[in-house]
Amino acid sequence: MDIIRVKANSRTSAVAGAIAGVVREHQRAEVQAIGASAVNQAVKAIVLATGYLAGDGIHVVCVPEFVDVEIEDGKVRTAIRFVIEPR
Repeated sequence: MDIIRVKANSRTSAVAGAIAGVVREHQRAEVQAIGASAVNQAVKAIVLATGYLAGDGIHVVCVPEFVDVEIEDGKVRTAIRFVIEPR
């Protein structure tokens, strides 16, 4: 299972659909964002995905955590990763 990476300009409905699909298939999804705008888009997408999944009788919880991510040129940035799992 791949990590769903969210950018500041990501479409929330597309990310929400991806989250819901991954949770349905793998029973777990991980969403990662770097920066305030990207985290905002991720949170909105998680809220939408929660609604999509609730319609199917799947109730989820979201646990945020900090992770260090290596980006280009070996630089390390702190990202927020949201782990979404059925309750």
